[in-house]
Amino acid sequence: MKKFDKERLLLAVAGPVIALVAAMVLTSVVLVASGKSPVEPYSLMFEQATYSDVQVLIINEAGMYYLAALAVAVGFRMNLFNIGVDGQYRLAAMVTAVVGAHMSLPAGLQIPLLIVVAMLTGAFWAGIAGVLKTTRGVSEVVATIMLNAIATSVIAYLTLDDKFGVPVGNNNTTGVMHESGWFPGIDMGDSGEIYGFVVVAALAGVLYWLILNRTRFGFDLRATGASQSAAAASGVNAKRMMLTAMLVSGAVAGLAGMPILLGDVHTYSLSFPTGLGFTGIGIALLGRNSPVGIALASLLWAFLVKASQALDYEGYDKEIAVIMQGLIVIAVVVSYEGVRRWGLRRQQQRVGEELAAAARAAGDENNGNNDSVKEVAAR
Repeated sequence: MKKFDKERLLLAVAGPVIALVAAMVLTSVVLVASGKSPVEPYSLMFEQATYSDVQVLIINEAGMYYLAALAVAVGFRMNLFNIGVDGQYRLAAMVTAVVGAHMSLPAGLQIPLLIVVAMLTGAFWAGIAGVLKTTRGVSEVVATIMLNAIATSVIAYLTLDDKFGVPVGNNNTTGVMHESGWFPGIDMGDSGEIYGFVVVAALAGVLYWLILNRTRFGFDLRATGASQSAAAASGVNAKRMMLTAMLVSGAVAGLAGMPILLGDVHTYSLSFPTGLGFTGIGIALLGRNSPVGIALASLLWAFLVKASQALDYEGYDKEIAVIMQGLIVIAVVVSYEGVRRWGLRRQQQRVGEELAAAARAAGDENNGNNDSVKEVAAR
């Protein structure tokens, strides 16, 4: 049993480790080719991570990445590729900002209301792709890509001056939200403030693990993702599970923008972060859809983004971090496939060894029985 556990742990760790090492080596090659030191950028970035204010920035960024990656992971568990997390989270953030600016309730009601609005908006936008998938067989990849573009246009329309837009200088905003909807943060003194919604993100990870691994719904979700025909044979409605998975994925995606919206900017504007959904795809891959793995990958990604900003001052391009992120995604796909094949060969080898041992034991038992028969006959 111990041997099996060690091999399972090795299989789980080998993919990310190989991907990170390969990404660092390839990035170093790029640095050498451009006439730069292949070591100094890493030391500069690690030095930045020792500063408390940078650590706060990393944690805040990681909270947003974590929720986006969880949304992607829910789809992955169902064998669905929800590439529309970016549009879902931006539209949810905009609608939530509008509600927060035009409705004022006590904080105990306002904050839960805004969270529900964000989840419902994200679920609605993802549900469109889910309905198209289950009723018309439209690929969720194509549908969600198109919905990303539509979401951008809807946001641009709703933030016009004669709709919900409030111009501030050259920027179009939705107006400042009422203070009752501001999510309290964790004051770190001179280092800044950690978004309080990071705690919600961590709780979402715990809930994700509990639902997937300790409930019938989670079992049906994983079973349908592994084999729709097998799940249907056991009484699971595959189409309903597909739609449910897209709705849940969209609801989680709707929360991805809440840390910065409720904890910092308190309005939606043209400067609101974009590309978060696509970042979540890479993080979910690196974290292997595991809540702990995704958390570590989110921190790594946030570290690369925030710590690399100091490279400009030392004569290095901060795009080094972007190159590394891209290489990590490529290396993850390759390394995971290699590890999967190795694990399959090891499993086949182990089964073969067990069958051979069983055959030898059966042969020894037969030989023993034959010897007993011969002894009885000799008497």
